[in-house]
Amino acid sequence: MIPVEIKPDVYWVGAVDWDIRDFHGYSTYKGTTYNAYLILDDKITLVDTVKKEHKDQLVKNVSLIIDPAKIDYLIVNHVELDHSGAMMQVVDLIRPEKIFCSPMGQKNMLAYNFPAGYPYETVKTGQSVSLGKKTVQFIETRMLHWPDSMFSYLPDDRLLISSDAFGQHWATSERFDDQVDAAELMAHAAKYYANILLLYSPLVQKLLGDVQKMGLQIDMIAPDHGLIWRTRPQAILEAYDRWSRQVTAQKAIIVYDTMWHSTEKMAVAIAEGLVQENISTKIFNLHHNHRSEVMTELLDAKAVICGSSTLNNNLLPRMADILTYMKGLKPLNRIGAAFGSYGWSGEAVGQINHYLEEMKFTIADPGIKVNYGPNADDLQACQALGQKIGRMIQEQVK
Repeated sequence: MIPVEIKPDVYWVGAVDWDIRDFHGYSTYKGTTYNAYLILDDKITLVDTVKKEHKDQLVKNVSLIIDPAKIDYLIVNHVELDHSGAMMQVVDLIRPEKIFCSPMGQKNMLAYNFPAGYPYETVKTGQSVSLGKKTVQFIETRMLHWPDSMFSYLPDDRLLISSDAFGQHWATSERFDDQVDAAELMAHAAKYYANILLLYSPLVQKLLGDVQKMGLQIDMIAPDHGLIWRTRPQAILEAYDRWSRQVTAQKAIIVYDTMWHSTEKMAVAIAEGLVQENISTKIFNLHHNHRSEVMTELLDAKAVICGSSTLNNNLLPRMADILTYMKGLKPLNRIGAAFGSYGWSGEAVGQINHYLEEMKFTIADPGIKVNYGPNADDLQACQALGQKIGRMIQEQVK
């Protein structure tokens, strides 16, 4: 890929990773990008680096604009290794006068065994640095999604370089939001939020409020992953407000794993009951659906109904996986229910309920357990459960 000027004298110089398919448990089936930005001014500044394996792509892009040795400053918005993995090699090449980072950024870099002798300069919210004609203001964004995270804002350009906020894992040859399908872009942004930032939703709400109080004028948002929002920055800001308030729709998801199709038959019957109540319903068989796709659909679902056969007195492994993953991301204000089949013990339903209770879901029903295969009465009970949950959704989501 080649560098792209995104604002006068501000360039995208990052790397595109077409091949990555897993990002610590998140399915990146369409790859990702590691965005870095070069600012040309009296003090030439590089904002972030890239994953170690993509260092040559970054250096090549910078070299197409200037000699990398002419870079004066390095800004490290986020220390996670997809953004700082190439940093030591880049520092050896450019020998910057200063490396700007948050106080936690310096601490984390030292914890990653970056040299203590680097010219670190820590900055906090409200501080700024003059590059000449341009100024960079810093905003700490702790736990979005690491303790060290911060934004860099260029007021003259109304440009927010937003680190890991407002991004998407999506490898494209295009760099801007108006160059791709808007619906697909927002779907990738929703998946990113659901799987990375959902548990930090209260902090996202606070950040959006702080940005409003600070009166930042933003007409472009440049994240560290995915497309740059040059035409619709307000759309992603509004989406983050909605997602962080965990606004739900009249929608349910049914997530299940099955051994010999008994639990699957129950899932279909529950879905029939939900549909009878005019509830938008999606079914996810964990044999075929990745945990991160399930979480994306949960983002606006009011009810989560989980089913598992019992294996060795426990949940099936894929159900244990999704419940553990879901619990870590902390969806709030959901309705939950459990169902499943069993041979001779039947612990799975109770174990699912335990997870749902830990997530503080409203438990719609003690759950339905079926010995071996469901008969007509069992399937009728499942359908009735779907109807019951459907009515609860209608009452809670107007």
